[in-house]
Amino acid sequence: MTEQLPPPKDLSECGALIIGGTAGIGFATAKALAEAGVPRIVIVGRNAERGEPAARLLTDLGADAHFLAGSPLDPAEAAKIAEEAERLLGGIDIMMCTTAADGVAPELFKDIPASDISRILTEMATPAMHMASAVLPGMRSRRGGVIINVASDAAKTATPGEAMIGAAKAAIVMFTRTLAIEEKRHGIRANALTPSLVHGTASTERITSGEGFSAKLFASAAKQAALGVPDADDIAALAVFVCSPAAGKLTGQAISVNGGISAA
Repeated sequence: MTEQLPPPKDLSECGALIIGGTAGIGFATAKALAEAGVPRIVIVGRNAERGEPAARLLTDLGADAHFLAGSPLDPAEAAKIAEEAERLLGGIDIMMCTTAADGVAPELFKDIPASDISRILTEMATPAMHMASAVLPGMRSRRGGVIINVASDAAKTATPGEAMIGAAKAAIVMFTRTLAIEEKRHGIRANALTPSLVHGTASTERITSGEGFSAKLFASAAKQAALGVPDADDIAALAVFVCSPAAGKLTGQAISVNGGISAA
C-alpha cells in the first residue's frame, strides 16, 4: 500500500526560490507570492544592481527576501544556488524558473547561422533542467514541493520565426510534464506556464522594438488578443494559484494566459 503523502503546504509556510526573479514575470511572481503571505523568498539574477533593490522591495512587502547573483546555465552554479537557497529558506518548497537567453529573438530559420543552433537550445532549455535537478533531492526528502517552469506558446503552436525558440520551449514543456509524472509519488508537482506575448517586460520590449521581423510578428499576434495582451502581473496571478494548496491536484500541465492569441 502506498504511503500517504502529507497535505500541500499553505503558502504561509513556504520558502520560494525564483530564478530570473529580479525583473519581468519572475519579479512580478515574487511580489505576488509575498503579498499572498509567502514569508521567505530568494530571487536569483545576474545583475546585482537590479537584484538588491528588488529584494528590498520584497522585504517592504513583509517577506524575508534575499538576492543571489548567478546563472543556472552552468549546472555547478545551479547546484550552488540551490544549496544557498536551501540554507536561506530553511528548505525550498517552491521553485520557479523563468530565464531568457541573451540576444535570441524570433528569426526565420534560414537566417540563423548553423553555429548558433546548439547555443540557442542550450541557453534556453537547460537552465530549468539544471535547477530542477538541484532542488529535487530536498523536495523529495520533505515529500513535497512545487516546480514551475516558464516556457512559451511557441512550444505548442508552430509560428514562423520561432523554429528554434519553439523547439527549446517545447523541450521545457515536455521535460516539465514528464518530471510531474516521475515525481508525483514524492508529492512534487511540476507545471509549465506558456505565455505568448507579455506587455511591459524587457524581453518583449527588446523583440518588438523597431521594424524588424519579430516586431511585425508580435504586432500581428497582439491583434488576436481580444481580451487584452497580458502583463507580468497576469502571469504572476496564475503562478500564485499554481503554487497554492488550491492547485494541489494540478500537475503536468502547460497553461497559457494569452488574451485569446491562441487556444493551444
